Amino acid sequence: MILERLRPVIGAVEPLAERFTAAGHRLYLVGGTVRDAIAGRPGGGGAAPEDHGGGSPDVDLTTDARPEQIEALVAGWADAVWLQGKRFGTIGARRGEWRLEITTHRAEVYVPESRKPEVSFGDDVVTDLSRRDFTVNAMALEVGAGEPTLVDPFDGLEDLLAQRLRTPLSPEVSFGEDPLRMLRAARFIAGYSLVPERQLVAAVEEMRQRLSIVSAERIRDELDKLLVLPDPAEGLWFLVNTGLAAEFLPELPALALEQDPIHRHKDVLAHTVAVVARTPADKVLRLAALLHDIGKPRTRSYGEGGVSFHHHDVVGARMARARLEALRYPSAEIDEVTRLVELHLRFHTYALGWTDSAVRRYARDAGPLLERLNQLTRADCTTRNPRRAAELARRMDELEERLGELREREELEAIRPELDGTEIMAHLGIGPGPIVGEARDFLLNVRLDEGLIGKQEAYRRLDAWWAARQAGASDR
Repeated sequence: MILERLRPVIGAVEPLAERFTAAGHRLYLVGGTVRDAIAGRPGGGGAAPEDHGGGSPDVDLTTDARPEQIEALVAGWADAVWLQGKRFGTIGARRGEWRLEITTHRAEVYVPESRKPEVSFGDDVVTDLSRRDFTVNAMALEVGAGEPTLVDPFDGLEDLLAQRLRTPLSPEVSFGEDPLRMLRAARFIAGYSLVPERQLVAAVEEMRQRLSIVSAERIRDELDKLLVLPDPAEGLWFLVNTGLAAEFLPELPALALEQDPIHRHKDVLAHTVAVVARTPADKVLRLAALLHDIGKPRTRSYGEGGVSFHHHDVVGARMARARLEALRYPSAEIDEVTRLVELHLRFHTYALGWTDSAVRRYARDAGPLLERLNQLTRADCTTRNPRRAAELARRMDELEERLGELREREELEAIRPELDGTEIMAHLGIGPGPIVGEARDFLLNVRLDEGLIGKQEAYRRLDAWWAARQAGASDR
């Protein structure tokens, strides 16, 4: 069954494998390619050996050939070759639709306080597999030497079938070589429903501070891959329960201390994990779900009605921006996530119903994030009170229906005054300056409150506003 799932990729690489065999070398399919075939993932795998994330078009191989020899062997066979990873032992190649990464058997070992691995090359596939992150990735399939042969020295097949997460060597050695593997464990727990061995959990708890030598960019990328899994909840709980989240996202475990009577969860953390799981697997949306309530600890107060978190949306948006900047997220993504955090309560300010004016203002504030904001708002309703849940769903349905009606009549995604700055200046006989901005703000409020009124009426309103402003100025 495994070989049948791998037949397409075996057929694609076999001609290359024969080249390696003829030159006295051995070539192996490795890591995600083999793992996903065993797990029955669509496409028979193709994720990088230490880069699981739900399937990739790439195929990963390992060999005893050195980088220069790999380069020579793929020349004339591949349609394209790239050498960016050559100094680390990896040669990239493309043949038709297949993208290959061929890496010399190697060991990557972090030295204390170093952010970069020291690379040494080897001749033995078992040694290479021993340096992989988890046993489910430490399997290889030799090709080009007759019938493909599975190499599984660390019982990765058994662990995958038993849904068990282990490291090939001791977890202390594995995590010492690359501390990011501790974070990657969360992704495998969530992505493959694997249960970590107690020794692995204990090693993370003991060694979590070593994550500090890993670059923010690598941590960010690994967090992203966890968040876009179908259900990242178990991975998030692993990060919190082992203390690892405190090393790069301390705002998350801090939520466990905050009782949240509104959502009737044990704490805000449980609510947050539930919201993340309820949102579509979109990176920006999942980040916003993860961070939407991080302002609650700083805004908690007590009154006659119990606990409240006034303005946690605004405070949380500032905190989210600071954390995302520390993790080196692109500025555009930071802006989108923080805006969603800032707006995630906006829906609840329209408790009395959705007038045209309210819908326009909601749509204008959300801008291109409107659909994501609606998805976050729906996911944020995790109450166990059936009546309240039904009421919130009804109001959300009403909002989306009203948005659809107005969208048919108006350009909700680009609401703007009916007169632009040039028209305002020409009509009033003024030059550029702050007065033009005041006039545009006035006309924008008219647009939001009343919808499209036509340019003739817009000019009449502008004249009335201008006359009132001039009169006010003369009275001062």
